[in-house]
Amino acid sequence: MRGVECLFCAIAAGAQPAQIVLDDEVAVAFLDTRPVFKGHVLVVPREHAETLTDLPVPAVGPFFQRVQTVAAAVEEGLSAAGTFVAMNNRISQSVAHLHVHVVPRNRKDGLRGFFWPRMKYADEAEAASYAEKIRSALPG
Repeated sequence: MRGVECLFCAIAAGAQPAQIVLDDEVAVAFLDTRPVFKGHVLVVPREHAETLTDLPVPAVGPFFQRVQTVAAAVEEGLSAAGTFVAMNNRISQSVAHLHVHVVPRNRKDGLRGFFWPRMKYADEAEAASYAEKIRSALPG
């Protein structure tokens, strides 16, 4: 599933709107529209790969460097105490395009185990403000 058939490929191509926080030749990172906590980012490889095992070996390191960079930006940009970084492969994977969840965490935030309650942004302006905070914390 490539191109416009894949939601994340469409976002990476700019054909589908999203609150983008990182966009380069390797990956695109954007706010999850149904965040666990506000500032929850999805990092996807620019080239379509359904699962981690489908990602070409030479692409794994550069992709996870982007995940690491976004995790640091989420912490810094949102003054979060830490992050929860997770990935599903096929099971519980709502979009069949590899994606890594980077969720801001703080002590006593209510997240327990793998139960992920979802939130909503009040509006696009609030979502845009979270994306900007994270973007501004990216290096370079």
